[in-house]
Amino acid sequence: MEILIESRRKNISSINEKYKDYVILDLTSISEEKWVKFSPFYPHGNIPVPFSNNFFSETVEGIWQGLKVFENENIDINTFKIMSMKGIKRTTRKHGKIIRHQKGVGSKERLNYCDAKKLIYLPTYKWVLENNYP
Repeated sequence: MEILIESRRKNISSINEKYKDYVILDLTSISEEKWVKFSPFYPHGNIPVPFSNNFFSETVEGIWQGLKVFENENIDINTFKIMSMKGIKRTTRKHGKIIRHQKGVGSKERLNYCDAKKLIYLPTYKWVLENNYP
């Protein structure tokens, strides 16, 4: 099976034309009800926060955003509680430059973007898939 990823910002008709023989699925937070559950913004609930004993999040994105460390603000565990699929993102406009991601709630260790994706984001998304879609 081959999986290709395209930007949501691209024109859907050009994507359909380019990939005529493919099944095209929108897995974003604004997709059809059947597929929106695959969005990292979808509130599955009770998702363990990596490297953080007794911390859980409603969404994958809540963990990713919550463990971001900015030049003007540290992590924000309140993002773990957001269920609305809105207001989760923490932006550089509001918080300053992104420094790194913290390796868990109580840790002093900071991860670069690539390591954070490997150690936080991907395992968290995998956990959601394994525990919600057996």
